[in-house]
Amino acid sequence: MGKGFFISKALGVVAIILGAGALATIIALSVVYSQEKAKNNNQVSPTDGGTTSKPPATTSSPSNEPWDKYRLPKSLMPSQYNVSLWPRLRPNSETGLYIFTGESSVEFKCAEETDLILIHANKLNFTKLENQMARLTSVNSGVKAPSIKSSLLQNVTQYLVLQLDGKLMKDHIYHLYTEFTGELADDLGGFYRSEYMEDGEKKVVATTQMQPTDARKAFPCFDEPAMKAIFHITLIHDHGTVALSNGEQKESSNFTKDGQNVQKTAFEPTVKMSTYLLAFIVSEFGYINDTIDGVSIRIFARKPAIAGGQGLYALNKTGPILKFFENYYSYKYPLPKSDQIALPDFNAGAMENWGLITYRETALLYDEVYSSNSNKQRIATIIAHELAHMWFGNLVTLRWWNDLWLNEGFASYVEYLGANKAEPNWNVKDLIVLSDVHRVFAVDALVSSHPLSSKEEDIQKPAQISELFDAISYSKGASVLRMLSDFLTEEVFTIGLKTYLTDFAFGNAGYTDLWDHLQMAVDANGTELNDTVHNIMNTWVLQMGFPVVTINTKTGNVSQKHFLLDPESKVTVESPFKYEWIIPIKSMNIGGIQNPIVWLKDKSATFDEMKTSGADWVLANLDVVGYYRVNYDQDNWDRLLNALKTNHLSIPVINRAQLVDDAFNLARAKIIPTVLALKITKYLNKERDYMPWESALTNMDFFYLMFDRSEVYGPMQNYLRKQVIPLFEYYENMTDNWNKVPDGHMDQYNQVNAISLACRTGLEECQHLTKLWFNQWITTNKNQIHPNLRSTVYCNAIATGGFEEWEFAWSKFVNATIAIEADKLRSALACTKQPWLLNRYLEYTLDPNMIRKQDATSTIVYIANNVVGHSLAWDFVRARWEFIFKGYGGGSFSFSNLINGVTKRFSTEFELQQLKQFKTDNSEVGFGSGTLALDQSIERTISNIKWITENKQNVMDWFKTEAKPNEALLF
Repeated sequence: MGKGFFISKALGVVAIILGAGALATIIALSVVYSQEKAKNNNQVSPTDGGTTSKPPATTSSPSNEPWDKYRLPKSLMPSQYNVSLWPRLRPNSETGLYIFTGESSVEFKCAEETDLILIHANKLNFTKLENQMARLTSVNSGVKAPSIKSSLLQNVTQYLVLQLDGKLMKDHIYHLYTEFTGELADDLGGFYRSEYMEDGEKKVVATTQMQPTDARKAFPCFDEPAMKAIFHITLIHDHGTVALSNGEQKESSNFTKDGQNVQKTAFEPTVKMSTYLLAFIVSEFGYINDTIDGVSIRIFARKPAIAGGQGLYALNKTGPILKFFENYYSYKYPLPKSDQIALPDFNAGAMENWGLITYRETALLYDEVYSSNSNKQRIATIIAHELAHMWFGNLVTLRWWNDLWLNEGFASYVEYLGANKAEPNWNVKDLIVLSDVHRVFAVDALVSSHPLSSKEEDIQKPAQISELFDAISYSKGASVLRMLSDFLTEEVFTIGLKTYLTDFAFGNAGYTDLWDHLQMAVDANGTELNDTVHNIMNTWVLQMGFPVVTINTKTGNVSQKHFLLDPESKVTVESPFKYEWIIPIKSMNIGGIQNPIVWLKDKSATFDEMKTSGADWVLANLDVVGYYRVNYDQDNWDRLLNALKTNHLSIPVINRAQLVDDAFNLARAKIIPTVLALKITKYLNKERDYMPWESALTNMDFFYLMFDRSEVYGPMQNYLRKQVIPLFEYYENMTDNWNKVPDGHMDQYNQVNAISLACRTGLEECQHLTKLWFNQWITTNKNQIHPNLRSTVYCNAIATGGFEEWEFAWSKFVNATIAIEADKLRSALACTKQPWLLNRYLEYTLDPNMIRKQDATSTIVYIANNVVGHSLAWDFVRARWEFIFKGYGGGSFSFSNLINGVTKRFSTEFELQQLKQFKTDNSEVGFGSGTLALDQSIERTISNIKWITENKQNVMDWFKTEAKPNEALLF
């Protein structure tokens, strides 16, 4: 899936309202169910236990009963399902609820004798069948199936529990049949509804998001990734709508059900696959299509989007990316079709459902008029990410969610390779360093981080599973696999992948299985490694964090140490390797001379390759292929600084970005002085490449967060303005006074950086420019701002404007028909400096009619990024946490992004105490996928407090000195 306090009286009232609302929903759904089925004697309400005496479903805390454990027993193994679902795209006239009804038959083999059937079911209402919630039959006519003597729903562990009056026989096959009703809610999980307006009419889409544990909300199933089966899907839907699923359409015909004339569409059976990869959708969408080597490729979206050509870019790039991965994996795409669909409401970026990939509109649809080059890159990389999963994740699937990192980390790595095939002129492969390696370093340098692979027994509950969908799994996973591919060579790496995929096709595997196959490739190829693949990679997978490698160029001594942003923090998690890693070190010297790779296996070692003399310098971690930071002796730092000053092009562009990022983070960890890190930025007035500038701006964002409420802010602004003016003027000249677009992909990115920082630091020419462009839009109602520049122009114009600019942007947002343009406006609206507008905007986030649920948490984070909105957003989240948590789903992946986003500026003792109080006050409500993020926020705040205490005065003095005009460039 692609690449999100105190308890007041008001909060108590909200809780009561929520409780009442939940009860009303349950009652209403029960009523609708009885109306739909018209079988009153057979009805089971959501609170019925399903026995003749109708006991309530159990909601007790887990105990030692089999149904109180979160993992399925190994006694039953499904082989195939027959599922028929009928979503209603219009609400019930009496209750206003949208529902779906369904029938499911699952065929399973009994692996161990048992008198108990546990099958996942969540928020489903079951029809009474022979006075029970299900009907059990035997496939073998000679073997009689036991009767179901009692049935109940265990809501905590999300099971339908069926107790039998006899035992199922080992190796025999049985059928379990159920009929059920569920709500087609707008909760973005399971079988849910998405809404949009078209020609003044509200349209409804019935769609799915099953990963990780929501297939059970659509139909009863053995909802674990290792429980693979074949699925026969049938959808009943209104005439004029299109039904889609993983398989190709087999047949579609008129059908009469419950007195209604509808359409019945059946699909070809799927290949053997996991429940979380299922998808079924009913919509009024249009599509465009193509065929590549016999594979049907279709792009579905709202009809106006298709008519406007917004699906063409995705259609044109899917085929080449698909063919690239066939060659990369040496394994033909195993399905006859690849459907991709853009949904108005979708919580993730995209989801790799096999044969029917779902996307946010902004992740699939490209419009020449409205989309920037960064929008285009996002589409290319997300398509590549999801298509990579068709093999790595779908064909071969993780056994359990504790190895999620391998699935998502791999796709996050090779998405750059696929996008590079689609757009070879972008040089996009380099950007993994900024987007993944540097990004995840910030999280993995905390003691509250976690290893890539967890113990299976530690990941049980759905919330624990959802919590794994974080930067560690995606970005660290990508980073260490890129390192592995580099030191093995891509040829050996892909040979190992091929045999791994072939051996485990349509089955399940763990990360050690991949190590086995890579080791076989190493042995067959005669590649020399310092150790086995297992031993090397387990040091990166089974312990959290990463090392800082320190090189003494006088002696050639190289040492390693666990890198922590706060070196005084206590690491309480034991490591099987005592926080030491087996580290491949690639380096170069002055003149571009590359040294042979050396391996650091112990705490320290001496290498001749690391010794220098005279003016020579060493630059380690060439192209940042290693997952570690690098520190040097002071003399080598001085020589590198001089190289930046006199000939910065002598250092590769990726490593110039690395020097900036490493230096600032080493300074935060008290390994080098903060002033040394700041000195590196002095060369930037000569830098024109994107990656070093982006690295610098990312690190200066930390300074903004720490100092934009203090007296350091003014001198810092003066210095940064001085440094960015040459870049601003460079792009002004390159673009003929902003009248054309730079040719290079990276140049287009850096033009945005130049304008953004120039305006942010108060350069009058820049601010005048953005105001002029925005006001021309207001007065002429014709937007001539280039798509690349819109986000930064909108933000700066709204920040320096007032009510008129905000209202104009809001009206454009409300009426936007292009999702990418709406996203730019939604972000920019958070830039206003008017507190009352920001407060009003915060209120909008909890009204789905104003801000879609999928965008609520990111909008709050946008507001928190604004120094004026920071405290407003924090107060808002504290006061409404229970409402946000319950209303937006405890398993939502965006809670970690929300908590991190609203707390990242925290740097005072008062804010730390508020954060701890928030954790205490809401312990019973919970934090879901944000649980770990909350601990990380507390740790980060403690680190920030210490850093400011130790660095504020020195930083202010340095900025004051360096901001003086016309000063010579000295180090």
